[in-house]
Amino acid sequence: MLLLDLLREDLGITSVRAGCETSSCGACTVILDGRAVKSCTRLAVQADGSSVLTVEGLRDGDSPDPIAEAILDHAAVGCGFCVPGTIVAATDLLRESPEPSRDDIVRGLEGVLCRCTGYRRRIEAIASAARALRGEAGVG
Repeated sequence: MLLLDLLREDLGITSVRAGCETSSCGACTVILDGRAVKSCTRLAVQADGSSVLTVEGLRDGDSPDPIAEAILDHAAVGCGFCVPGTIVAATDLLRESPEPSRDDIVRGLEGVLCRCTGYRRRIEAIASAARALRGEAGVG
């Protein structure tokens, strides 16, 4: 069984999306033991005993996730299919690089395809979220 199928079918975590099922689109991205991975090409047994984080786990109580909030604020949603994978990939990026350059953000998102919105707004949203997470003024 694939990790994607375990998360969706057995655990009901539907934010992890089945897109291409070949690790090309990134809609199934999760954080496994601190690193973003594509769950459609990972066996569930490979995650046994590991920490698996999906977009649902990024909320802090009732507060929205800062990356999700920035994506909404920058109108970078489109159809929404790839948004959870984008948020998870961006979370991994910002943990590794809290002050990412535009090129860092582009590289961090290159594994998550968006067919609706393009990437300009997503890049701006993630840059804004990075500033917010660092507590800098002028966020938005």
